Parts: sequence; structure tokens; C-alpha cells
Amino acid sequence: MDRITFFKTLFPLLAAGSISTSAMKINDFHKIAGHFAGTEKMPVLFLGHGSPMNAIEENEFVKGFRNIAGELPGPVAILCISAHWETKGTFVTAMEQPGTLHDFGGFPKELFAVQYPAPGSPDLAKETQSLIDKTNVGLDEQWGLDHGAWSVIKHLYPKADIPVIQMSIDYSQPAQYHYELARQINSLRRKGVLIIGSGNMVHNLRMVEWNRLNETFGFDWALEASERMKSYILKGDHQQLIDFRSQGEAFNLAIPTPEHYLPLLYTLALQEQNEEVKLFNDKAVAGSLTMTSLKIG
Repeated sequence: MDRITFFKTLFPLLAAGSISTSAMKINDFHKIAGHFAGTEKMPVLFLGHGSPMNAIEENEFVKGFRNIAGELPGPVAILCISAHWETKGTFVTAMEQPGTLHDFGGFPKELFAVQYPAPGSPDLAKETQSLIDKTNVGLDEQWGLDHGAWSVIKHLYPKADIPVIQMSIDYSQPAQYHYELARQINSLRRKGVLIIGSGNMVHNLRMVEWNRLNETFGFDWALEASERMKSYILKGDHQQLIDFRSQGEAFNLAIPTPEHYLPLLYTLALQEQNEEVKLFNDKAVAGSLTMTSLKIG
């Protein structure tokens, strides 16, 4: 049953009272939607999330997030791999209502006041768990949505009415492991799930020009790494990106630690043959960060 046929079947039942609208809770809806066969394949996103202040500021990158949302089919749910949830082992959030985590310090109180009350989806968490046989995936009831998720998703879907779960990054595993693990959740794309990797391709906070945070410029090494990354992405040469530690000094400066880079590999692992890649928000800020984002499909 495709999505249009599903709604044509569902809505007359609602109108006739066969299904109570109050009983159609969001996870009941997801249980039905999760069993679609042959739904429209969802695109995949990598979002350069940058500073948490992007959650409340109006700038070109926020506009870029909103613009890309207009190009997406409406998702049934969202699965986000954020740079800011590192664990030993792999976990997915499995609560009905994840909290909004303000996992940062030193920012204005207005940022700490932001809430993103999107529902969770225990059903999607269990389905994700069932798809992965590379490791045992744990169901987490504590984490919620960190700023790598909500600070960008709030611009895509400001009503917070789409279920969101997160999948953690196992810090003990190499890049190849993460790429292979991501490939195991590809079937979710055909069940209405929008998969988002959230991090930054170039992310070196130790070399940031803090007094120029709002300026779009990059150091030579940052621009060199960025251009080479984009070249590999557009050529579909994922192995060079997996082997990022063999790419020389510019890459080492761009990726001093891998947590912001690995969500890119999760996104690329989901690319299928002949799927196009669109780059957006493709600028460097404060010297040593890039906001470069991409849409696959």
C-alpha cells in the first residue's frame, strides 16, 4: 500500500467513527505507517550545525535549513545521528517524550529557554534495533534530544510534530565500522524515515577565531580539507573519506577528534547508486569550522 492509498483508506474510517481520533495517538499512527511497503524513498541529510546559537539566530544557514526542508517529502519520523551523543556501544532513544537537552554552557539564557517538544517513537527505536546485527543496540530512556539534533531540526519542522529519535555514536569504533553500521538502516528510507547526520565536516574549536564567530572565512588548511572532502563526496569516493586519517595534515587539523565528522559517514553510507548529492550552506565560519551540508536523493 502506498502512502496516498493509505490515507484514502484511513480518512473515511475516521470520518465514520470506526477509528477514534483521540485513540489515534502518534505511536499508533507510526505502527501503521511503519509497515508501509514501497513508500517513497526519503532523502538523507547531513547538516553542519555549528554554534548552538543557530537555534535562535536568523542567518543564512538557518535559511538554508528551512529551504532544504521545502524540498523534502513529509517524513513519518526522523532518526538523527548527532555529534553530541557519544557512548560505549550503540544506543537509540526509546522514550515516548524525549526531553530537550541543553548540553552546553556559556550561552545566553534565551538559548536555554528553548524547548523542542517533539514526540519520540519507541516503535522506530525497536525497528532500528532489529535492523542492526553488527552490534547489540541498546534502548535508551535517559538521553533525549541534544542540541546537535534539536537546534537544526527545529528549523526544518518548527511545529515539533514529527517523532524524533537519536542514535548514538560508539566512540570506541573506527570510521569503517560506523559506515558499515549505517548501511544496515537503509531500509528505513522506504518507510518514511528521514535520517539526518548532524555535525561539521571541518570542526576545530581549538583554532576558532572566537572574536569573528559571525564572519564567513576559513583558514587555508580548513578550505583545503573542505574542498577535498567535497570532491570525494561528489565523486562518490567514500573510501577516501572513511580513511580520513591517511589524508594528510589539512584533514588532521580539520578533524582533531572524529565525533563531528562521523555523522557525515552515516549519511554517505546511505547513498544508493546514481543518487545525486546537493551541497548547501557551503561556507566556512570563524576560520576553522564549515557549515557545509548535503542532501542525498
